[in-house]
Amino acid sequence: MRCGFVPPYLLEQIARAPDLGQAVDPGAVLACRETLMIDAMFRDLRQRERLRIDAIETGGWIVHTALNGASLPGTPVRSQDDDESGDEAVDEAWSGIAATLEMFAEVYDRTSYDDAAARVMATVHYQRDYDNAFWDGTRLVFGDGDGVIFDRFTKPVDVLAHEFSHAVTEHTAGLVYQGQSGALNESVSDVFASCLKQRLLGQDASEGDWLIGAGLLLPGVRGVALRSMAAPGTAYDDPVLGKDPQAGHLDGYVETQDDNGGVHLNSGIPNRAFQLAAVAIGGSSAEGAGRIWYDALLSVAADADFVAFAAATVAAAGEHADVVREAWSQVGVDSTARADLHSAAAVPDSGVVEVSRSGGFAGLVTARSLDLTAEGDRAQEARSLVERIDFAQTASGSSHPDGYVYRFRVGDTEVTVPEHHVSGDLARLAAIVLDEGD
Repeated sequence: MRCGFVPPYLLEQIARAPDLGQAVDPGAVLACRETLMIDAMFRDLRQRERLRIDAIETGGWIVHTALNGASLPGTPVRSQDDDESGDEAVDEAWSGIAATLEMFAEVYDRTSYDDAAARVMATVHYQRDYDNAFWDGTRLVFGDGDGVIFDRFTKPVDVLAHEFSHAVTEHTAGLVYQGQSGALNESVSDVFASCLKQRLLGQDASEGDWLIGAGLLLPGVRGVALRSMAAPGTAYDDPVLGKDPQAGHLDGYVETQDDNGGVHLNSGIPNRAFQLAAVAIGGSSAEGAGRIWYDALLSVAADADFVAFAAATVAAAGEHADVVREAWSQVGVDSTARADLHSAAAVPDSGVVEVSRSGGFAGLVTARSLDLTAEGDRAQEARSLVERIDFAQTASGSSHPDGYVYRFRVGDTEVTVPEHHVSGDLARLAAIVLDEGD
């Protein structure tokens, strides 16, 4: 399972800003483009590492540094019994893991993400100017940001809690990272991230700001965070980033093939339901509504939709059942109804290859096309790649939370490929069509 913090649609918005005539630091554009391509190049190695490491690593936690390289896990720096290292990112990750483990143990009686005392491993200083954080099924990984738009990803503790919570979901409901179940997967991570943040600040539900990733956007960016659980769609409105596209009501549900069916866009709907329930129940979000959501997570199927999850939270709410039911009702979800949401894809011209990339923590979408009959080196190389790629045999499979998803369309053939299945040829074709250079 791979879960990244910044949605790809946000990184892609920055990457294509110059093409839209927007003034943006070239370094930030390059950093976002490189982040997207690095994420796409992750392969099945992650799963092999996970099978090996999970079998031997139990208890406590340890933070490594990648020294701005790509090798994982990197060099060990600080384990659970060590003193501060003096490296801000290392020590922020160390403290975040400690606090997250404590919350899950004390509030939810859960020992580590797998409830079997698995050792938590984190790597900081991943790559150079890397604009993301993710859970790869084995460890938490954090970039330092580009220094122009994004600060380091260890700075807001809710980023770490969000990624850790993906690991919890993986070991409980295993919510499929697509459509409504994928949006719930994202939302659950935001739920426990906000619970941890408020717990550390000593706030009750009514005092929390309900922002996810506050402090991650650097001064000069018109935004307060990456998401708002209280008011989805209002976290940022920036010339480079665009406007926060999250929906906060089922009426605004986004039907799309990008972003694994809009998991980062539509997670605002269950996010808002949780915020409403938490405030109405009162007291600690972690111990009030958070306990209800955790119990629901243990009971739902992997393909649960909004209605199914809403019903599970109502069933787990006890004396607060009416409050929880009303919270879902306010975002348009009826726990006794069924959703009927469909998407349709348009058919492109046969001489054109179309590529889109979506997903990731920020949920940005980039989509471009290239005329294969055009003159020039780009079209020639793309034609060569298309001729040798067997799209019918291209691996698909389920996506990882916060992982990127690529969609390739050539003539009447269309395939959707999670980033961990993107081959070298597909990655190169994507780079050519999306015009991301060498």
